[in-house]
Amino acid sequence: MKSKKLWEGIYWVGAEDWDRRLFDSLIPLPDGTSYNAYLVQGREKTVLIDAVDPGQFDRLREHLQEFPRIDYLIANHLEQDHSGLIPYVLEKYPEARLLLTPSAVDLALSHLHLDDNRIQTVADGETLDLGGRTIRFIHFPWVHWPETMLSYLQEDRILFSCDLFGSHLTSTEFFLREDHLAWEPAKRYFAEIMMPFRKIIQKNLNKVESLELAYIAPSHGPIYSRPQFIIEAYKKWIADQPENLVVIAHVTMHGSTQKLVARLIKALAERNIQVQPFNLPVTDTGKLAMSLVDAATIVVASPTVLTGLHPLAAGAVFLVNALRPKALHAGFIGSYGWKSRALEQLKTMLDSVRFEFLSPVQIKGDPDEAALKLVDNLAEEILQKHRAAGLL
Repeated sequence: MKSKKLWEGIYWVGAEDWDRRLFDSLIPLPDGTSYNAYLVQGREKTVLIDAVDPGQFDRLREHLQEFPRIDYLIANHLEQDHSGLIPYVLEKYPEARLLLTPSAVDLALSHLHLDDNRIQTVADGETLDLGGRTIRFIHFPWVHWPETMLSYLQEDRILFSCDLFGSHLTSTEFFLREDHLAWEPAKRYFAEIMMPFRKIIQKNLNKVESLELAYIAPSHGPIYSRPQFIIEAYKKWIADQPENLVVIAHVTMHGSTQKLVARLIKALAERNIQVQPFNLPVTDTGKLAMSLVDAATIVVASPTVLTGLHPLAAGAVFLVNALRPKALHAGFIGSYGWKSRALEQLKTMLDSVRFEFLSPVQIKGDPDEAALKLVDNLAEEILQKHRAAGLL
């Protein structure tokens, strides 16, 4: 298969992975993914921007057969799905220099075991002249690794944004023609990968907004022909203000906790509060993560297992703690048989976030009407908190 010519002198030489359904042995990929690598030719120099996942070696090798010379290989990000084949590229093109940020050098040496004589660091704002085309390097650390940078092709107004603005979406269309097709994959990608770095993106997004942009070409997913679409989406997702939304992550064993959940959903709906419940045994964790982007309140509903949280509930709490969403409040409801430390366990696990904890509803055995009234009280408490935060 030949490379794909995107613009004059600019080619896609990446790989599409239609069948991959799990990333990092963790993240569901309902639409597969792509590993985008871009080759840019100037009058004098040729540069390859990123490589592809090592599992797609044959695709990259086939594409590069068309290009006898590469002078520079830019590593925007050293995670292996972009960098794993850098040693192969440097072996194939012995004249090529690897360009990366100073903070990426240690990663390149430890992850890829490269010869440091092939490495050249670039400063923030430094440019590379290809002859008629100029690439400006923009350091964008901790999005989502410490060494990340973006590469901006100035004359063509194309931003090669690495993982920023990416989406796990495989398609034969290289350019996004209809914005709505990328909304969910891009939001899923943001939720699963970028949300923990929301504050850092807030501080650095002006570096992108200040550019004249015709296209944004990420390392995963299609190219944005209307860059403002994805920029505005990110501005909404990284904003501090959540929405009038309660996410309920729940699991039950004998039905007692489920009765509490059903009552909470009803009570919240009656108060005009949007609810997204997730039954954890059958939940797509990507969907759960997406809901956390907007939620103002997160409620964990769990029975007690050996005095602690149900393992699926504990997994959901771990996910919330890792993703660090902008939610303001956290709640807990559940039942137990004889003794429970589930609430204490939940609070201990949420050590990376600063939620205000709401009044818990934890009952012994099957809920009676008095227990269900406590759920109504929790719904009323959530209503008042959302009103106070200006969400209603």
